[in-house]
Amino acid sequence: MLLNQLREITGIQNPSFLDAALKAANGDLTDAVNFLTEECVHEPGQEAVAVESSDCEGSAVGKELPTNAIDLTPDNKDDLEAVIALSLLESPEMQAVERDANRAHKAAATENKNCSKRKRCDVWVENPNQSDWRRVGDWPVGMKNIGNTCWFSAVIQSLFQLPEFRRLVLGYSLPQSMLENCRSRSEKRNIAFMQELQCLFALMLGTNRKFVDPTAALELLKGAFRSADEQQQDVSEVTHKLLDWLEDAFQLSVNVNSPQDKSENPMVQLFYGTFLTEGIHEGKTFSKIETFGQFPLQVNGYRNLNECLEGAMEEGEIELLPSDQSVKYGQKRWFTKLPPVLTFELSRFEFNQSLGQPEKIHNKLEFPQIIYMDRYLYSSKEVIQRKREEMERLRKEIALLEQKLERYMKYGSGPSRFPLPDMLQYVLEFASTKQPLVVPSTQDSQMMPAQSQDESCGLNEPLQPNSVLGTESTENAEGAASTLANPPPQQELMSKLLRPSHSLAEMPECPAPRVVTEEEMNLVRTCLQRWRSEIEQDIQDLKDCISRMNQSIDQMYGDAVLRQVPYCLHAVLVHEGQANAGHYWAYIYNQPHKSWLKYNDISVTKSSWEELVRDSYGGLKNASAYCLMYINDKLPHFVSGAETKVADEEKGAEMGQFQKEVEALSPELQHYIQEDNWKLEQEVEEWEQEQSCKIPQIEPSTSSESQDFSFDSGQDQSSGCKQGIRSLSAEHASIAKDQTAQAIANTADAYEKNGVEVALCEAFHEEYSRLYLLAKETPTPHNDPRLQHVLIYFLQNNAPKRVVERTLLEQFADKNLSYDERSIRIMQVARAKLKEIGPSDVNMEEYKKWHEDYSLFRKVSVYLLTGLELYQNRKYHEALTYLVYAYQSNTTLLMKGPNRGVDESLIALYRRKCLLKLNDMAAALFVSSEEAHVTEGVNILNELIIPCMHLIINNDISKDDLDAIEVMRNRWCSYLGQEDMDANLQMKLGELLPRLLDCSAEVIILKEPPKIRPNSPYDLCSRFAAVMESIHGASPVTVK
Repeated sequence: MLLNQLREITGIQNPSFLDAALKAANGDLTDAVNFLTEECVHEPGQEAVAVESSDCEGSAVGKELPTNAIDLTPDNKDDLEAVIALSLLESPEMQAVERDANRAHKAAATENKNCSKRKRCDVWVENPNQSDWRRVGDWPVGMKNIGNTCWFSAVIQSLFQLPEFRRLVLGYSLPQSMLENCRSRSEKRNIAFMQELQCLFALMLGTNRKFVDPTAALELLKGAFRSADEQQQDVSEVTHKLLDWLEDAFQLSVNVNSPQDKSENPMVQLFYGTFLTEGIHEGKTFSKIETFGQFPLQVNGYRNLNECLEGAMEEGEIELLPSDQSVKYGQKRWFTKLPPVLTFELSRFEFNQSLGQPEKIHNKLEFPQIIYMDRYLYSSKEVIQRKREEMERLRKEIALLEQKLERYMKYGSGPSRFPLPDMLQYVLEFASTKQPLVVPSTQDSQMMPAQSQDESCGLNEPLQPNSVLGTESTENAEGAASTLANPPPQQELMSKLLRPSHSLAEMPECPAPRVVTEEEMNLVRTCLQRWRSEIEQDIQDLKDCISRMNQSIDQMYGDAVLRQVPYCLHAVLVHEGQANAGHYWAYIYNQPHKSWLKYNDISVTKSSWEELVRDSYGGLKNASAYCLMYINDKLPHFVSGAETKVADEEKGAEMGQFQKEVEALSPELQHYIQEDNWKLEQEVEEWEQEQSCKIPQIEPSTSSESQDFSFDSGQDQSSGCKQGIRSLSAEHASIAKDQTAQAIANTADAYEKNGVEVALCEAFHEEYSRLYLLAKETPTPHNDPRLQHVLIYFLQNNAPKRVVERTLLEQFADKNLSYDERSIRIMQVARAKLKEIGPSDVNMEEYKKWHEDYSLFRKVSVYLLTGLELYQNRKYHEALTYLVYAYQSNTTLLMKGPNRGVDESLIALYRRKCLLKLNDMAAALFVSSEEAHVTEGVNILNELIIPCMHLIINNDISKDDLDAIEVMRNRWCSYLGQEDMDANLQMKLGELLPRLLDCSAEVIILKEPPKIRPNSPYDLCSRFAAVMESIHGASPVTVK
């Protein structure tokens, strides 16, 4: 057991080296660590490097007694340094090489120290949009990332969603007398942490916020691990410490005779189990019971969770001691007691001793939604041992059969080997190939000049007896012998024909036998076909046998008697990135919603088993599970929540489960929730007051959008927040003034004959009819009628009739129509009619919103066209900003209707293309190693790529966008650990990767691009047509 603990801590696999250390320490783990530390520290020219352990590293399998475990905390600094020094110690065989590489180790030490300072994500920035602050119903809340704390969110969310754990934390209390008598610093700290966790859980139940702030609890937890260089600690270590604190805090509330008796501790009852270890060590049998909490499992060399457990439960090997004596060693483990919450730590990190730094294991590891633990229980020992022996026998037989199969599938004696059936088929095809053969006349053959044997180039060799035929039946062999002993009369002629032709151009187009008799061909074809059939049958028999044996292995534990202890998957904690940088999130199964949810810092979204598998199994990308949490939902700890849910559904109760739990809280916690909700209302109110005279930067309000396309140069820009309905609709009237003027000009006769009233009425109806017909036209890829006039936009989107009529009347009331007396008089009459329309006739708020939407539509169109033009002219920096803003604003429009905005897929396509182009540019600049180029590449990432990626991921992301982002991330992750990359570049890469990988920790606002104002709707339409035509023709466009 101690040997495994040393192996887990150090990553050293040499059993003889570890055993020697334990023997020197008389079996004491701490002394063994100290012994190895002294040996490592006093090595000449070598210094121990404090490399940060991976966030997914497993711990020892279990602990016999809590006092025997090594405490890897700053309070026990000697042990921590010993573990770090031990992790750098290599096998004795490598020590000579190690001494020769002292200088290289010193250089690596400095580099590792820089790289070890992980920076997963920057401090979270408050989302300025107040609509993202509020919680929707009983939907679970997210958790704010306050800098390098995404791991805390994943762990706490997984624990909070356990009903029994939540009940224990929220119901925790101590008598006042015990609180007053508490003297120990650690006890005070544990109680304070429990109280902060209580408040956090209370808010997660009853808050109206979309996410909660865990700062208070985190500060206490971080304080225990804060070192001189503020280095982030191992996540597994911190998680263990968190549970230890909770265990100690609950121990204070348990009435027991001895403080060491933890049998009544609810944390121990919920998370801890025991297993029995039986084995042989140095010829002596041993047996002991050990306690475990988070059970560590190795990933390397295993395909699925059951294989990992099989490997952990049964070990056996031969150890070679320095005295060259063989000592047998083996042990088996059996679970004697399983906890309600069964947690597996997957060791996805290992220490690379040659590089002196940790590396992540990306191997694929499958795990089921339900795992049956019967096969690992001591109560099933006799049955399981028989099945394991049977499985071992089957595996050995499969190995032998696979060796036989490989001899068929990799046939040959040279370096290149091929399947034997294919080789026989190739020979058969060669023998069956026929080439046209021209037989010359007798005179021609006699006139042929004699050629030397050297000139024949060995073409007569195929006529030698075929050794393959010697293996055939006696009848075939006799036939072949008679044929070769009595050659046909034409033998001499054939030998002459085998001489090379006059020119290589006359050589056959494909390889084929030069001369073969019909008898020989029949014999060869018969043999090859029969051999091939026999070989194919042999291969199929081998495959069928292997398949049957594998099926027997798969069904070995399918008996109903071995499926009595099911554990259901509750949570999967995922790490994405490399050993020295990455991001954490969790998938948790939600019982009320009967679905998987993804908890990614402040974001909680509905997910699926397919998405979980893609992100958690590993093998495909840099994301994989490092912790699996299973629960026995048959136990009473987890039945109450499900039964309550069923009862609620039967009664038709509207109150959610969370709300019922809130009502059951103590008055102090209920008051805490109410106070926080009141603060939220105050914050929202203050934010709305600030925004009333402030122009937002993203998805701007329509009051600011109207300024983007304003043509009134005399307008006071400072009055943007006071801009009214009149200015916005008047602006649209000004845009269409040329069309309105043409409509007035068409009524000259009516004006002369019937006066200004009739002329206005006629112009009104004719203009309405014209615009109505344009609105009914089918749009083409090169033409969008909505750009021509505001009323076309209104009509296509079924705007209210009153809104359409008032808008058109306002067109004729535009002050810019003062061309002549007729226009002025029509304008005056139209203005008088506008004054007669009161608020009861037209809903002015609705009228304003329609004009705001059209203003935003024109802005989106201009940004899209500008972005496409810049992209075609290879100005990707400027193009991306316009396309991002076009997409953001267009999303707001499309939420109101499909015809409110432009084609979303077109914007997304070119936004994606710009991102990929810029990412390629930034990566090329970064790896150039020139300081100016590196700085430019980093700026492109920080100012354009990362903000854009964050905006894309925080919205409904498409598969194409997700694939593109994955390509960009993988490009940068591939640079990690490159030996030829400068240490400064590696350090900068370590700072960039967290922001690339973690898109929920901050909300970055891009700088808005310069505003562009089209002179008229006709200019905008012609520009639209030119750009749309160019993107299909792939030729750059310049529109003046």
